[in-house]
Amino acid sequence: MKKVITYGSFDLFHEGHYRILQRAKALGDYLIVGVTTESYDATRGKLNIVNSLMERIDDVRKTGFADEIIVEDHVGQKIEDIQKYHIDVFAIGSDWLGQFDHLKKYCDVVYLERTKGVSSTQKRARNYEIVHMGIMGTGRIADRFIPEAKYVSGLDVNAVYNPHIDSARSYAERHELGIFTDDEEEFYKNVDAVNIATPHETHYQYIKNALEHGKHVLCEKPMVLEKAQAEELYNLAAEKHLILMEAIKTAYAPGFIRLLSLVETGVIGEIRDVESCFTRLTPDNLREMKDTEYGGSFTEFGSYTLLPIVKILGSNYKGVRFEYYSAPNGVDVYAKAFFRYDNAMATSKTGLKVKSDGHLLISGTKGYIFVPAPWWKTTEFEICYEDFQQNEKVYTKFLGDGLRYELSDFVSAINGFDKGEFKLTKEDSEAIADIMDRFLKWRKRVGAIKKSEM
Repeated sequence: MKKVITYGSFDLFHEGHYRILQRAKALGDYLIVGVTTESYDATRGKLNIVNSLMERIDDVRKTGFADEIIVEDHVGQKIEDIQKYHIDVFAIGSDWLGQFDHLKKYCDVVYLERTKGVSSTQKRARNYEIVHMGIMGTGRIADRFIPEAKYVSGLDVNAVYNPHIDSARSYAERHELGIFTDDEEEFYKNVDAVNIATPHETHYQYIKNALEHGKHVLCEKPMVLEKAQAEELYNLAAEKHLILMEAIKTAYAPGFIRLLSLVETGVIGEIRDVESCFTRLTPDNLREMKDTEYGGSFTEFGSYTLLPIVKILGSNYKGVRFEYYSAPNGVDVYAKAFFRYDNAMATSKTGLKVKSDGHLLISGTKGYIFVPAPWWKTTEFEICYEDFQQNEKVYTKFLGDGLRYELSDFVSAINGFDKGEFKLTKEDSEAIADIMDRFLKWRKRVGAIKKSEM
């Protein structure tokens, strides 16, 4: 019996997929089809899978060509499968020409011509609108946005807005955007969605304006600095059937999602403590050091350090208190937030002028999970026990600067496939905004007391 194997995502199944399977089947007597998991596709940079794994397997089964269907979920599996199933022919689409020649030492390799004029990308474009997105703001985050957006199918970044026209023009030239403007009304006419990357205190009004103009919104962290504002904006988005997402990139990263899932299984028992830290030594001339009202380490990095606390322990803490060191202008350069829950506690550490180890530590009744710095770009973590011989390390991917993950979920949500809503919920964002508000009010009171004592 001559055995043939082929692999693919088979997302949005179309004629091209059918023809590939038909040709692969004709190469032998028995066809095995490997269907890739969504998480494996994500490690390869394919972030916009629409159909579930089971739907894609079912589509392959319905063709009648597959004698056996397996799941591909890791790098190197093709070599394992070829040997395990005693494969004679490996078949793959011609757009991979030459990339699997290394398999020739195990079996014959055949590159099959693709059906011209048919692709998942084209089918996706026919069924789902291309999202034309504009950038509001031209700072550091905005500069990282364009390179990441290129990895997300169905997204076209075509415009930039800045109230200072020279900054808008410079950004557009740098990133080859066709539209730049300092006119907010003109900006909205050219986009379906906006990414807001402006100073913290401007987020609320820009989000509200965009939603009232019928635009979907992805807003950089912290989305807003008051819980009431967050509630109002989420309600407005729901009323207008628009997507509103907060861009805390860690929340959408595969490694962090896997970490949270493992915690939920009880692998380290009941959680009693969460410690998270994010510090960076910052020049004095940056906004976060100069803005005495909204700057500081907590508003700059607190969204990250609060994320695992809120996701793991929830927002129903019994008390929170803050401590900080300040610069001469009153801005917090190192801050701690201490949370007390019924059966747990948590600590958030952020710093602009103090350097600490940027790890995440989750302590439970059976063991603990240690995520090394930079934990917010989760690529590995270790599950640790009393008997260290039982310890286990987990490795995951974090591609590029990580913005592609949140962008992929944003575009999917706009197209009606809101599979990522659980990653950062409305309630999570509202809880973080509430803590930000509490900190800023506390810092203002403490600052006033310090001034009166001088």
